[in-house]
Amino acid sequence: MKEKKRENYLSWDEYFMSIAKLTAARSKDPNTQVGACIVSHDNRVLSCGYNGAPNHFNDDKFPWSREGNPLETIYMFVCHAEANAIDNYRGYKKEFEGARIYVDLFPCNECAKKIIQSGIKEVVYLSDKYADSDSTKASKILFDTCGVKYRQMNKENQKEFKLSLHPDTPIEYL
Repeated sequence: MKEKKRENYLSWDEYFMSIAKLTAARSKDPNTQVGACIVSHDNRVLSCGYNGAPNHFNDDKFPWSREGNPLETIYMFVCHAEANAIDNYRGYKKEFEGARIYVDLFPCNECAKKIIQSGIKEVVYLSDKYADSDSTKASKILFDTCGVKYRQMNKENQKEFKLSLHPDTPIEYL
């Protein structure tokens, strides 16, 4: 008798968003960790990025504070996850045409422009906590005008699991 396949495996959306969330864990930002994962039209991971300082920028010289003179805190110097995912890619940018980007937080207008220019055609996001900001409103206008689809990941079907890096520990679904 044949065994049935496992039924609680991750959907493509859950898989790629999990990669984005895991990538966000690289962020040093104590307030908001954002990750992004760019996926080709045929479900191949092309690139990942997280919010953090640019290469060769010493992020220890500036406090991770939202208060104070903007030029004396890190936030004016941080690259967003979406921008880093696009900039980190070392292949042919033509592969971004028709791609999707998975991201924790709905993109700001600056990242929206980079997403559009790269050829990415769909944004899948978890949170839209800044929906009322001018930046997010501008992003949606940009995406709508330029034909980039965006959708919030289906909250009802999201899985929660515990991942251990120990080789003998299986993934635990919560």
